[in-house]
Amino acid sequence: MPDINDFVAGLKIALKNDGVITMEFPHLMRLIEENQFDTIYHEHFSYLSFHTVCRIFARHGLAIFDVEELPTHGGSLRIYARHDNDNSKPVTPNVVELLEKEAAREMLTLDYYLNFQQKVDKVKYALVSFLMEQKKAGKKVAAYGAAAKGNTLLNYCGVKKDLIEFVVDALPHKQSMFLPGSHIPVVKEDEIKKLKPDYVLILPWNIKDEIMEQLSYIRDWCGRFVVAVPNLKMV
Repeated sequence: MPDINDFVAGLKIALKNDGVITMEFPHLMRLIEENQFDTIYHEHFSYLSFHTVCRIFARHGLAIFDVEELPTHGGSLRIYARHDNDNSKPVTPNVVELLEKEAAREMLTLDYYLNFQQKVDKVKYALVSFLMEQKKAGKKVAAYGAAAKGNTLLNYCGVKKDLIEFVVDALPHKQSMFLPGSHIPVVKEDEIKKLKPDYVLILPWNIKDEIMEQLSYIRDWCGRFVVAVPNLKMV
């Protein structure tokens, strides 16, 4: 939501007297600490800590009475909120524990965020160096997943089609197209079996286990999987 305060004010109006609001969104703590910079792109207007969400809801007469930490998208929060005068739903220990966890990590201070750029740049340098080394060695690198986070990563790192042969995506509407900015072609999975790349760079790292299982056959020709976030590594 471009205007998050207006949005939450609308939730206050829409909610029954004894109703519950439940929402799920990526947790800023996981984004910062696990270097998930590739999830920062144009359609996301806010990246929120639990502390901030509690303050926004309280400003509009709503109280968060429970929260869950989930693995979705690399680490998300699912919140449960009510009218602040609805005493039928007591605040659970989860709320206090997560607020204390964020405070202990110093998320409420500017220093917590100051070295984020340096961590992002390390990923950029490591990925570009890796791709250039493979190119010089005559190795072939393909990528999997024409997702938004992959485009953010590749464009920030300045990676073009001279370093990655193609990107595979299961969605037919993306196939035979090109990634924006990098102009890397998007193809069917069959192209992996034809090219037999030495490395497959997994762009949607949050579902890497599923992708590795799906493409496990690359190990038949000693192919290896690579992820770049939170840091470059073979998996």
